[in-house]
Amino acid sequence: NGGSSSVTMFVSLQPVEATDDAFWDQFWADTATSVQDVFALVPAAEIRAVREESPSNLATLCYKAVEKLVQGAESGCHTEKERQIVLNCCRLLTRILPYIFEDPDWRGFFWSTVPGAGRGGGDEDDENARPLAESLLLAVADLLFCPDFTVQSHRRSTVDTAEDIHSIDSCEYIWEAGVGFAHSPQPNYIHDLNRTELLKLLLTCFSEAMYLPPSSDSSNANPWVQFFCSTENRHALPLFTSLLNVVCAYDPVGYGIPYNHLLFSDYREPLVEEAAQVLIVTLDYDSSTSSSPTVDGTTTGTAMDDVDPPGPDNLFVNYLSRIHREEDFQFILKGVARLLSNPLVQTYLPNSAKKIQFHQELLVLFWKLCDFNKKFLFFVLKSSDVLDILVPILYFLNDARADQSRVGLMHIGVFILLLLSGERNFGVRLNKPYSVRVPMDIPVFTGTHADLLIIVFHKIITSGHQRLQPLFDCLLTIVVNVSPYLKSLSMVAANKLLHLLEAFSTTWFLFSAVQNHHLVFFLLEVFNNIIQYQFDGNSNLVYAVIRKRNVFHQLANLPTDSQSIQKGLQRKKKTPEPISRTNSQDGVSMEGSRPAAPAEPGTLKTSLVATPGIDKLTEKSQVSEDGTMRSLEPESSQPSPEGNPSSAVGDGEPWSREASHPRRDRRRLSSASSSGQWTPTPDWVMSWKSKLPLQTIMRLLQVLVPQVEKICIDKGLTDESEILKFLQHGTLVGLLPVPHPILIRKYQANSGTAMWFRTYMWGVIYLRNVDPPIWYDTDVKLFEIQRV
Repeated sequence: NGGSSSVTMFVSLQPVEATDDAFWDQFWADTATSVQDVFALVPAAEIRAVREESPSNLATLCYKAVEKLVQGAESGCHTEKERQIVLNCCRLLTRILPYIFEDPDWRGFFWSTVPGAGRGGGDEDDENARPLAESLLLAVADLLFCPDFTVQSHRRSTVDTAEDIHSIDSCEYIWEAGVGFAHSPQPNYIHDLNRTELLKLLLTCFSEAMYLPPSSDSSNANPWVQFFCSTENRHALPLFTSLLNVVCAYDPVGYGIPYNHLLFSDYREPLVEEAAQVLIVTLDYDSSTSSSPTVDGTTTGTAMDDVDPPGPDNLFVNYLSRIHREEDFQFILKGVARLLSNPLVQTYLPNSAKKIQFHQELLVLFWKLCDFNKKFLFFVLKSSDVLDILVPILYFLNDARADQSRVGLMHIGVFILLLLSGERNFGVRLNKPYSVRVPMDIPVFTGTHADLLIIVFHKIITSGHQRLQPLFDCLLTIVVNVSPYLKSLSMVAANKLLHLLEAFSTTWFLFSAVQNHHLVFFLLEVFNNIIQYQFDGNSNLVYAVIRKRNVFHQLANLPTDSQSIQKGLQRKKKTPEPISRTNSQDGVSMEGSRPAAPAEPGTLKTSLVATPGIDKLTEKSQVSEDGTMRSLEPESSQPSPEGNPSSAVGDGEPWSREASHPRRDRRRLSSASSSGQWTPTPDWVMSWKSKLPLQTIMRLLQVLVPQVEKICIDKGLTDESEILKFLQHGTLVGLLPVPHPILIRKYQANSGTAMWFRTYMWGVIYLRNVDPPIWYDTDVKLFEIQRV
């Protein structure tokens, strides 16, 4: 076939004139190729050989391929032959671009101008020449709205009167009904396939980001994304809308017919995946460095708010932040929830429904929606629909907890819950009874969504992969944030919280790392919030606190002398297990669940940059009497000693290996030994022990323990139901210290998380694109590819 001959030409290392059309046309004339063929026929070694030995040929090839795309976009691709040429150029560029990006000497090539490719149409003035990248991106945008190629033609007649591609209003050709567009076009699998190939090329253009190492400098925006999402792209709005609607309208179960996906190939799914990936990459925008793109405008007649400020230059971010209609929010939320729940849809017939694989992209998209559009976030929390997002996230967290190749998935799930937990409504929504029985490897319980969340978090902490330890602060911060609103915890969840306190308050754990005691502070804050604000419905928790009262007494009497500290640390050597998994009575797991499995050996994974510490991730807000929140100024004026819980928690490692700010955070009270190894000292232990917030619990124990003991003696009771009944009707009004103000730690955007999202997102995209393997075996710098 013609393909193999074009490969031998590819090897031609003799320079070939750009004008030799007969030679260059052979590259795209072949009729029967697929993108997989192009990858097989053009091996990496040969692309690199041409790049090194015959750079002028590689340059000409790229220039010619872009020229063909531009011509196709100009002409409107009316003939089968033109469409074939466009698709072949698309595939060839998808194959070659990563090899251009991996070589720093070539990286500027697409941003240089090519003689004769003027911006001004016929004008040959080189001053006006467009960089090759711009011509390529604009051609792809035009081709994505090309009648009879990627969209349905609105004309009913012959080729002569075919639409002029420059006069069409692409807003009338949006691919799917949804946000800002009511008409759902007739499905056409050829159009879906062609869109998918063009989006693959677009994603490959954007992937230059993979070839730059992670850096704290967020100003290095991706020039491809920047141009594509600017006003230069006249299709920016319809394309943004098309991508969003195609993703949110997709229903993988089809028409509810079991096994349907085994009979019919689903052409929509590859398009939806590609659309989701292109969408999250275009939305890669560091909101912490600019004024927030969210605007609160009054409702206008359009799908987007037309209110100043204009927001960021990136139009996709701008449009996303300005969606405001209730029905649009409903459409997006329902779509994302439907797709996230898809892997959980367990029917009685295994494999009867199609299982989607792009939940990580969906989680990134949901994160962007909440982060860039505060009205969407409030809409999500307004009804119990938020639970349709919560349950799948808890399912993924529980399922992935033992698998080191899915640490990134664990982080994004926890980040989303941290963002949601900063809003009072989230805590309130958690009180809804949990009745959906998604098979999960957790103990059976009867209770609310709050119980589910606590039980899953306990499972992650006690039986997750050790790489999850940096997330413990985040997990407990979420529990603290929701605790003032939890009306009634089940006995199972109450016992889990006390088991965590028991594990975290052993002397070896407290003395073995500089920030471990923060976890105890978080848990005490949870108990205090529930006792002070929700005592009435929480007899289970009060009972659990009474039963485990010795843990609180031990904390209050924690030894601080050097000898005891050393003895505490000795114990660590005997018990290497980070948290004992024994004395937590787990009971039977739910029916139909499988235990969380570790990664299969050989699984590929991509490295991630470290995330900022919880003190960088969040800022404190105080809840006033009327429920409104006000931000608390960080007490940065005077350095607070380590262990002062008010000096927000944790010394978060700088997120990047390069970050070189002076270590002002290294605490004075923890004496660092000459080896640079931190060692606990009596002063250090004292500094935080004196601040343990134990007063409320000690008062509760002082009042209730004698009463409970008296009941037991009087009635000869060993039965806890009587005690619970007594506690249900007990009251501590007037006996407890004055309630403390509720503190919420709200997520705040920062460049550290922006960089984390960038590396995570591209890592997911790298690993998910295996057919064809677009970036495989190229010299990626943003992350390392590792085998488990």
